[in-house]
Amino acid sequence: MTRESKSMSISRRSFLAGTAGVAASSLILPGMPAFAQGGGRVVVGTWGGDYARLLTENIDQPIMNPLGYEIIQDQAGDPERRAKMLAERRLPRGSIDTNALQDSSMYQVFAQGLVEELDFDKIPNASKLLPNMRLPYGVPQIFSGMVLLYNPDKMDAPSAYADLFNPSKASRIGIIDIQYRHNIAVASLIAGGSVTAVDKGKALLMELRKAGIRIYPTNEAFAQALQTEEIDGGPMWKARSLQWQKAGINVLAAVPSEGMVPYVSGFVIPKNAPNKDGAYAYLNALLEPEAQIGFAENMGYAGTTNVEMPKELQERVSFTPEQIEAMNPIDFEFFTKNDLDLKTWWDREFVG
Repeated sequence: MTRESKSMSISRRSFLAGTAGVAASSLILPGMPAFAQGGGRVVVGTWGGDYARLLTENIDQPIMNPLGYEIIQDQAGDPERRAKMLAERRLPRGSIDTNALQDSSMYQVFAQGLVEELDFDKIPNASKLLPNMRLPYGVPQIFSGMVLLYNPDKMDAPSAYADLFNPSKASRIGIIDIQYRHNIAVASLIAGGSVTAVDKGKALLMELRKAGIRIYPTNEAFAQALQTEEIDGGPMWKARSLQWQKAGINVLAAVPSEGMVPYVSGFVIPKNAPNKDGAYAYLNALLEPEAQIGFAENMGYAGTTNVEMPKELQERVSFTPEQIEAMNPIDFEFFTKNDLDLKTWWDREFVG
């Protein structure tokens, strides 16, 4: 395995090549393989809120339950679930069968030796993953980009990350605690020209903190602040803006001129998962056409397979080739090596 593949380094060119073909490709996937022979309970580590609900509605109930699986969700934040995996690493049987994590976290737990190197013969639908989405240690489920959300009645359309990460506007801008890596990456991109220029990024974030930027614990709390007009805007995934628009929140989204920091969410299998067959069945179910389309329709995330989506849906949830080409992927190797220091700084000095 090369250094690049281990660090899940997605180049702009490969990201463009993989995602540009989504709308053009036509696919009829075969039916699910005979996973039902295994059956039993599958414990799925996941965030709570909307994400957990959509897993239930699009994967657990329509796909996994008919195959004979009982799905139990273990809901907690990404850092808490990673810590739990680490604490259980020496146990012969852990408590989780498969864990939903953001992209950099998937790489981190792989580098720590906590998760399986996947057997793709057990994930037939993985053959339909976009070229840049095939990882040795996890199955990407959805992706989006961090864009500029704003209330059009309260502020002019921003055109850059720097328009929101501006001390003069900080008291009316919100950011989300659980997105600490991406917020640090964005601030570093603004202040230092690179997602890894974290010293300059931290300095900018401290300026924003002193100027009164608002910090919300979850995506849902951020949405409520937009709805009540406690804030005028903030950085967030394009997918969430579409979901909140459907819910009646007065919010629009603009793509930053610096180039978006992308977000990918996927699933890994702990080495000591009690039901690995069930975990593989779950990873395969994530990539079923109806599951990919269901998340795109209801959560606004672009799919990670070459399933053909309705044209209107594809245009709504994805990005132009130029916007994808300009993306600034997080350097997962760098952020993994520095995660403890960055999270400690974020919690103690920035959030306080």
